Amino acid sequence: MLRYVRWAAAVVAGLLVAGCGGGSSDGGADEGKASGQPSAATSTAGGSAALPASLTSQKLDWRRCQATSDAAAPGDEWRCATLKVPLDWAKPDGETIGLALIRARASGGSGKRIGSLLFNFGGPGGSGVSTMPYYASTVSALRERYDLVSWDPRGVGASEGIRCRSDKAVQSAESIDATPDTAAEETAYFKDAADFGKGCQKAAGKLIAHVSTTDTARDMDLMRQVLGDAKTHYFGISYGTELGGVYAHLFPKKVGRLILDAVVDPTADSVGQEKNQAAGFQRALDDYLKSTGQDPEQGSEKIVALLKRLDATPLPTSSGRKLTQTLAVTGIVLPLYSQDSWPTLTGALKAAEEGDGSELLSLADQYNERDSSGHYGTTTHAQRVISCLDDKERPTLAETKKLLPQFEKVSPVFGDFLGWDSAGWCHDWPVAGQYDTPEVSAPGAAPILLVGNTGDPATPYEGARKMADELGKGVGVELTWKGEGHGAYGSGSDCVDSTVNAYLVNGTVPKDGTVCS
Repeated sequence: MLRYVRWAAAVVAGLLVAGCGGGSSDGGADEGKASGQPSAATSTAGGSAALPASLTSQKLDWRRCQATSDAAAPGDEWRCATLKVPLDWAKPDGETIGLALIRARASGGSGKRIGSLLFNFGGPGGSGVSTMPYYASTVSALRERYDLVSWDPRGVGASEGIRCRSDKAVQSAESIDATPDTAAEETAYFKDAADFGKGCQKAAGKLIAHVSTTDTARDMDLMRQVLGDAKTHYFGISYGTELGGVYAHLFPKKVGRLILDAVVDPTADSVGQEKNQAAGFQRALDDYLKSTGQDPEQGSEKIVALLKRLDATPLPTSSGRKLTQTLAVTGIVLPLYSQDSWPTLTGALKAAEEGDGSELLSLADQYNERDSSGHYGTTTHAQRVISCLDDKERPTLAETKKLLPQFEKVSPVFGDFLGWDSAGWCHDWPVAGQYDTPEVSAPGAAPILLVGNTGDPATPYEGARKMADELGKGVGVELTWKGEGHGAYGSGSDCVDSTVNAYLVNGTVPKDGTVCS
């Protein structure tokens, strides 16, 4: 299953991949030229050594983005380049890797341009290179003043992307029971988890120890310098809010205008994030059930009964594959990310109750990035590699079994899955995790706007207040939207959109605690 923490904090589902690579220039004035001329030796925060000029003064060769085997190239306004960053930030003059970048120049002209606006769309493990062109229409008002820039973080997509197992192995693993009921199922579950980690280590090599959120935050500041920006302007969504918080902690004096939408709770450890998600998805499911005229408790009991039947006997589908209990839960999760998808969930549950698992399987396949030919995307691979390097916590089987009643109390539908996943996700991982919770305190930073959505399933809105408090007094500013779905900006609230736009374009900071209904 994808996740943030265990289910992904994805902004756009089912996007085609728009790749970047070499290509001919169209002769634009900025093509193949340096974006800026930063200092040749810039110190990083935290006492790190000054960066060599080979990094800070590198010239980005912006060229047309190329088509990939999955999708056509994005429009002519988009350009792609490769940024050179250290493999190991402790050795900035050592071996380097390449990060794939994508950019569309500000449309309002140089006189109105504020700078670059960096985007991270979540995951972790989401591709900014493929997502940015599709998200651009949502932020079209911002492009008048900003260059829209995104990238594939290290270990993702075109930036040394990691594939931990083959498509055949991924499909085979779908038969593993994610909520084991017997000793044999427990053995198979943990063996599969360990095998996944071994596959990641084999595929990534030494990169597996250098894909943390902290590594990516340092990449961001080098990106700022090479793009020629004095301050970092950033739009982080879901996991991207954790990345934004870590960046602000490392580089508080370089914080420009930062928007964090669908905010992760930085005070929760790995198990705490699992519980947060269990509560968030159950809350969203309850809201969905109310919208259909059902009592949430009775509706949840009906879904639990369906899942128990699937645990014993998977349902047939039109594809010939079986709908397992685990795939059914994933299929239920996807439509909860957006209220517009609730009718789809109604149809899929009705079909499953009538003995046809095709619709829930189709939803699960969308979430798992499986196409009609049986090819799977790698977001979940990168997601696991990044999060297991971040997260220090490794719950044992015994510890997990003690926690299960707590998870089931939080959510009768999702608790069991997320409880077991707390033990399986990083089981027997080949490298140790770095922290229990991320450090995001940013004294002295400019105000950072945090947007929480009361109906958000993947990153419950309480996380926005926690992030504001952790960033520090005068830094974290909370904006709440009383809505549904994952994220708030571009989701139908003029209040949210206008407040965010005023902050990014004019520097207008709203009052902390402002609520958009």
